Amino acid sequence: MDVVLLARLQFSFTILFHYLFPPLSIGLATLMVVMEAWYLRTGKPVYRAMTQFWSQIFAINFGLGVATGLVMEFQFGTNWAVYSRFVGDIFGSALAAEGIFAFFLESGFLAIVIFGWEKVSARLHLFATMMVAFGAIFSAFWITVANSWQQTPVAYHLVRHAGQIRAELTDYWAMIFNPSSMDRFSHVIVGSWILGAFFVMSICAFYLLQKKHLEFAKRGFIIAMIFAAVITPLQLFIGSHQAKTVTVYQPAKLAAFEGIYQTRSEVPMWAFGIPDDKSQSVRYGLPIPGMLSWLAKDNIHATLQGLESFNPDVRPPTFLPFESYHLMITIGLYCIFISWLGIFCWWQKKLFENRWLLWIFVLSVIGPYLANELGWIATETGRQPWLVYGLLRTSEGISPAVDSPSLIASLVIFSLLYLALFAVFIYSLNKKIQKGPQC
Repeated sequence: MDVVLLARLQFSFTILFHYLFPPLSIGLATLMVVMEAWYLRTGKPVYRAMTQFWSQIFAINFGLGVATGLVMEFQFGTNWAVYSRFVGDIFGSALAAEGIFAFFLESGFLAIVIFGWEKVSARLHLFATMMVAFGAIFSAFWITVANSWQQTPVAYHLVRHAGQIRAELTDYWAMIFNPSSMDRFSHVIVGSWILGAFFVMSICAFYLLQKKHLEFAKRGFIIAMIFAAVITPLQLFIGSHQAKTVTVYQPAKLAAFEGIYQTRSEVPMWAFGIPDDKSQSVRYGLPIPGMLSWLAKDNIHATLQGLESFNPDVRPPTFLPFESYHLMITIGLYCIFISWLGIFCWWQKKLFENRWLLWIFVLSVIGPYLANELGWIATETGRQPWLVYGLLRTSEGISPAVDSPSLIASLVIFSLLYLALFAVFIYSLNKKIQKGPQC
């Protein structure tokens, strides 16, 4: 098999598995701050029990995130050595900042959150919980900055070192606030908050169906539901602004996302469909006339570039970016609908009596998990064939020393290892859920 394809498969597998955990850490930590602050305000023990319960699940999730993230980062040196040399001066600075400023902040205060209830004051404990949440968000900031620079590279110059070309940083702050970093960071954080809220609602709905820990479950469900109802529509505004950024800096990616084959005006946005490269059209689709032109340029009559305007060797694939992007949007709209349906039923005092709705909330956590994964699939496949957009091709970043047998062997080993880790995670999570809160 092709070495580049195998290396890409290995990296995509490890990063998609790893990304099951960081969004939940961010979402849970933020909700823990809300719950503990409410405990300090009301003095009700149930809110302390909430913070304790979710912090223990946070610790399990955090541990798996650290373990899987280390494997992912080692691949930069083993499989992608040329890429690492090319971007090391820039990408490495962001990763170092994530480790120094974010990871140690998060992990350092986590010990106080877990073990410090009887050892520090209530206000100091809340401060520790806030620092854990801030550390999780700050970690996502640096990782997103590093990835965003690859999508929209700025503040660099190319130099030749030891016979090889590499990018060197010229403006640190311009690199941090590159054209796509803030859009993508806000998109990642809100997506993580949505996952955290639906995760809490799922477990609380399960307790309600089992008629266990009723006060804990009802109050926790309401907090998460209100949180979800507020932040899910926010993702629509962030996504629409991000479309404008992609239009300017990555027009080929936008064309792949929406199956735009010919440059044209009044470009529709597809609700669904199947892009067909042979016929240069979207089949079996439902277009929303002029919607993409309006989202991209605030003008329903605006002209957008089609894939035909790019050389064939720099066109991204269409099927995977298109389908993952649209499925992500569909799940986002579902999250808005179901969270506001919950609000309506709560207002009508019928929320906790509707078992069918509670079962929907139990299962709905799958949606945000999928949406977070699909978002990364869309953005990474949509920038192909580039590792660093416009500068370094994916085929050029591979380590010259790797070969197909070693990649296949390591992929099999990683698969078995991650399967074992996932089994441990499910076992630990189920054990904690079955035990329930201490209230």
